[in-house]
Order: sequence, then C-alpha cells, then structure tokens
Amino acid sequence: MDKKNILVVDDSEEIRDALSEYLSRSGFNVVTASDGDEMWQQIAINEPHLIVLDIMLPGEDGFTLCSKIRLKSHVPIIMLTAVCDEVDRITGLEVGADDYITKTFSPRELLARIKALLRRSEFNSGTLFSRRVGFLNWTFDTVKRRLVHADGETVQLSGADFSLLSLFVQNPNKIFSRDEIAQWVWGRDAEPMERGIDVQMSRLRKHLHDHDRSIILTVRNKGYMLAVDTFFES
Repeated sequence: MDKKNILVVDDSEEIRDALSEYLSRSGFNVVTASDGDEMWQQIAINEPHLIVLDIMLPGEDGFTLCSKIRLKSHVPIIMLTAVCDEVDRITGLEVGADDYITKTFSPRELLARIKALLRRSEFNSGTLFSRRVGFLNWTFDTVKRRLVHADGETVQLSGADFSLLSLFVQNPNKIFSRDEIAQWVWGRDAEPMERGIDVQMSRLRKHLHDHDRSIILTVRNKGYMLAVDTFFES
C-alpha cells in the first residue's frame, strides 16, 4: 500500500518536528510548512492526502488558508485550535475544515483522527457511490462532489458536507443520532456539548435553502433525518 502524504502547517518548529517524527513512524510521508507561502509550495510539490493546519500563523491565518484550499481541493483538513476555544472550532468548520483538535491533543488521538478521515475520503472517492442522486429540485453529483439545483445553481461541497449528505441520501427518512453522525463524518463519537454537528447541519441546510428546516428535520432527543425521498439516477 502506498504511503499517504501528510502536510503539517504550524509556525512552531517544536510541533512540526514532533508531529513529523510521530506520523512518519506511523507509516506516513510527512512534509511541513511554517506559513501559507511554504504550505502552497508543499501542496504543489507533494499533493497531500491530508493537511493538519494551525489557525495562528504568520501572514494569512489558518481560516483564510482553509477557505482558499477549499476553492481548489477536497483534501481533508484538520484544524489545530487553541485550548477549549469554541469560536475557533466553529469558524474552522464553517470555512470548510473536516475536523478540529485542540493543541493539548495526544499524538495518538491525532493519528486516530487522521486515519478516520483518510478512510472516509477513500470511501467517498470509491466507485461504490459514484452516482447522481435526486431529491426535490436538487441533484447530488457524487463524482464532482456538488449539488446542482434545477435552476442551474451549483454548490461545491467540502469533505464533511459531502460525507454528511451522502449518509442522508442513502438513508432517507431515517433518524440518525449525534453519535452515529459523528462516527460517519469523523470516525468518532460526538463529544459532550459538541457544536461541530450543529455547524455541519447549519451548513448543509444553508446549501439546500432549508430555511424552515423541513428538508433536514431535527427530531427532539433522537437526532436528525432527511425528510424527503431520494432516487438514484442511472
């Protein structure tokens, strides 16, 4: 099996070196960057399969860089956030990050999240689900990872958005708990008081113009479900 390329972007040399050593010993090819300029250079040279991106960087911050990456790529992104900073976590997800982890993390926890996102990325890019799915006035193109409305509007989907919608369209009118959603999207149970799922639901509803929450229902004390029928196009 080919080794996956991991890009670590952090202005702390200590963190870069520690993660590079640990992830290399875990079987990955690891390259590092200390700021946005170096990040773009490494992306052009190494085509990373996943990026670990710090928020606080010299020059353009991690939020800005994440949003720019999303204009060009679906590569999974894990944001490194300040300890217990809920605002940073939510903002990271809103600009297209796939997951986040605080800087008090253990390398083992980061490794588990990297492996989970890579597994999800490989599944989403496989041929099993390479079809178009219709519902209401939308077509979900699973190959180009986008939503297309009957009026011509096109919405490009981030990794987490794509994964969440994939779960729903394959299981319409089925309720999923927060833990089930977190396992599907991030490969782990939802953390206590986690806002990440709320952010992802809000993003997906915004994409679908679901202002009255009639497409994706919140089922009290149970979870969420896609409350419309879907059909796979040939």
